[in-house]
Amino acid sequence: MLAMIKSCSIAGLLTLSALALHAQAPATPQATAAPPPSVVAGIPVNYDEAKTGTYTLLDPLKFDDGKPVKTAKDWMEKRRPQIVALFESQQYGKAPGRPAGESFDVYDKGTLALDGKAIRKQVTIYLSGDKQGQSIELVMYLPAAAKKAVPMLLSINFGAVQSAVDDPGIKPETVWDPKTNTRIAPSGRGFGKINIAAFLDAGIGVATFYYGDVDPDYLDGFSNGIRAKYSKAGQAERAGDDWGGIAAWAWGMSRVQDYFETDKSVDAKRVAIHGVSRLGKTVMWAGAHDQRFAAVIASCSGEGGAALSARDYGETVAHLTAAGRYPYQFAANYGKWGGFPDKAPMDANMLVALIAPRPLLLQTGTTDVWSDPKGEFLAAVAAGPVYKLLGKQDLGTDVWPAAKVPIFHDLGYYMHDGGHGMVPGDWDVYVEFLKMHLHSER
Repeated sequence: MLAMIKSCSIAGLLTLSALALHAQAPATPQATAAPPPSVVAGIPVNYDEAKTGTYTLLDPLKFDDGKPVKTAKDWMEKRRPQIVALFESQQYGKAPGRPAGESFDVYDKGTLALDGKAIRKQVTIYLSGDKQGQSIELVMYLPAAAKKAVPMLLSINFGAVQSAVDDPGIKPETVWDPKTNTRIAPSGRGFGKINIAAFLDAGIGVATFYYGDVDPDYLDGFSNGIRAKYSKAGQAERAGDDWGGIAAWAWGMSRVQDYFETDKSVDAKRVAIHGVSRLGKTVMWAGAHDQRFAAVIASCSGEGGAALSARDYGETVAHLTAAGRYPYQFAANYGKWGGFPDKAPMDANMLVALIAPRPLLLQTGTTDVWSDPKGEFLAAVAAGPVYKLLGKQDLGTDVWPAAKVPIFHDLGYYMHDGGHGMVPGDWDVYVEFLKMHLHSER
């Protein structure tokens, strides 16, 4: 397979068969798990490897005019911007830059927390000059014994910040309720709590914020989100390349990075980002678009993230963008590729390539067939030549690894034994990956 990829790279195209891998990891749903949906939004869902067919991927190491990318400089200065522009216009939408009125209120400047293991800081990031509009509530923990600036994991969260950590000192916040389109007290914990102690023990700080602080995650929430603040007055409908929710949440992560660059206790050049599911898609785009992030850990990002769209398996672009589902998360242009992903000018292998040369860990689950864990692996295999061009280590294999067999190269992959999202042991896997690539002190 690797030989095939190299030869196809010379020709300008990567042709991948769904049957090309030498081995497959187990993908039988657990006995207690609900069966995956066979039809979503009126669209059939394929889970049969024999029916994914043969497809062709555009080679990221070919310019739009077909000429080869020969050097790292060509990639970074010419080809990479071309691909970023494609994803901006055709998938995620174009986000604005840093807001002119952005400011930071560090109202908790450093409090001993978590049984003395951490120094907690809490920050309000104001996204407008009048401090009356959109803001992000950031909570962060630094190793208490740290003598100098530390690397950080920034994990974007589905729930309120007080739901992510067992710490009564966190200033509580509300979350968006799609039924009333207002903010209410939280009743759940999203994808669960962060195992902060494991990172602190490794000399790595942790920060988190609620994604709804930037933009509500439902169609009718647009008027209460950051995208509405940048929309043109009287605009009846958004343009084809206007930013969707994922680009907005990624933009919010960049605003946190703006703050990190002002905090002397944080090594802003060693910030890794993490998200799960649609927030896994978010960190893929945040890492691709904002090269200040030093590493990316994307959990079960699936379709619209690290899974190949040209491969008809599990969720597809058509499912994502169907009316009543998640069209608001993407640029309107993305919907036109539903049913025609093979005609699109971009795919997940190109998105993965945009993270290079920085470390990327794709974390998936054996029974998460809806998100196509094998499709994420194939995308990483196809992006490998870009990592190698930039002097970094690709996956080093074309054989889909079994569960709990991590690949911790610069381009990494790990599949837990289970379904969508995270299981408790995943946090320890993340720590090991970051210890290798962020070079923490412990």
